[in-house]
Amino acid sequence: MKIGDKVRFLFETGGGIVKGFQGKDIVLVEDENGFSIPMLIRECVVIDTNEYNFEKKTVKAPSDSPKGENKEVSKVETSPLDFGPFGRRPSVGGMRGGLSMEIPGREKLNVALAFVPVDIKQISTTIFEAYIVNDSNYYLSYLYASPSAGGMKLRSQGIIEPNTKLFIEEFGREHLNELERVNIQLFAFKEEKNYLKKPAVDVELRIDTVKFYKLHTFSTDSPFFEEPALVYDIVRDDRPVRQVYVEADELKEALLKKKSEDSRPNRAPQPARKQKADNTVEVDLHMHELLDNTNGMTSGDMLNYQLDVFRKTMDEYRGKKNQRLIFIHGKGEGVLRNALLKELKSKYGSCISQDASFREYGFGALLVIIK
Repeated sequence: MKIGDKVRFLFETGGGIVKGFQGKDIVLVEDENGFSIPMLIRECVVIDTNEYNFEKKTVKAPSDSPKGENKEVSKVETSPLDFGPFGRRPSVGGMRGGLSMEIPGREKLNVALAFVPVDIKQISTTIFEAYIVNDSNYYLSYLYASPSAGGMKLRSQGIIEPNTKLFIEEFGREHLNELERVNIQLFAFKEEKNYLKKPAVDVELRIDTVKFYKLHTFSTDSPFFEEPALVYDIVRDDRPVRQVYVEADELKEALLKKKSEDSRPNRAPQPARKQKADNTVEVDLHMHELLDNTNGMTSGDMLNYQLDVFRKTMDEYRGKKNQRLIFIHGKGEGVLRNALLKELKSKYGSCISQDASFREYGFGALLVIIK
């Protein structure tokens, strides 16, 4: 940590720019209002450092860019670059074989794939940069690929140092179709010291390419980038991320099937019946007693369902002479009651019917005696 670094506080909201130090343990942080706040160094995290900003080089935009312009754009070098709270580690002997900076509490793998627009103000025409973010104390050997012609197309491969992000490719909108699915394989290890073995990671991500056309989907909340970025987790706390998605055809088929089942009126009747002390069977024909859900059913569907329950009950007790059945139809407008009387007259003419006990049911029930 040094003067000019941008830091944030670990255990409370806030942060700012390092303006100086008091002894070995205290750092003075200037907030956005210009106030200097003394904080313990161990309670601050570096999120940007002036000394080790990205090394940039200018490259020509693709020749098929709008209006044929050869715009110069910034592109990060493909060597590992540190980010966020880590600062850049000393490099001894190149990427391999050197000392790596480890940060307490970062022994679990946390890895992400990020997409950053080069010019967020020109979201409809800009090109994009892709990064793999290694938020852990492990080196990562990685493969980054996408499906192609029945197989896989390798897009990038290499080793990412601990606590760094790595630029892996640059692409334009014409290549978005290739990125609808990407595959990332990771193998974690440490150099020159013992480490806990991590399982190899093999994750396939579904990238919503529509988001590349929407400004608000690129968030400024990521701790890994100052510029807006679209970030997909690959590994979170040692657990590979498993996306849940369904093919469009499968989803359509499932929705149509559900709609068909919900709207089907002729379900197997389940009469809500009670056996009374005098052996009289009571059947409640109110729909809320027969079905938990009537979504998709019309008034006609419901009436037919109630009549199905009535017929099923009558057929079940047809051979039991003098069996008393009470069908509770409710008051309402008399539609169900009239339908029951019509059924009795046309199909069960030998049975006796009358209004059930007024004291117990009012005008809302019909008594049928099997003969």
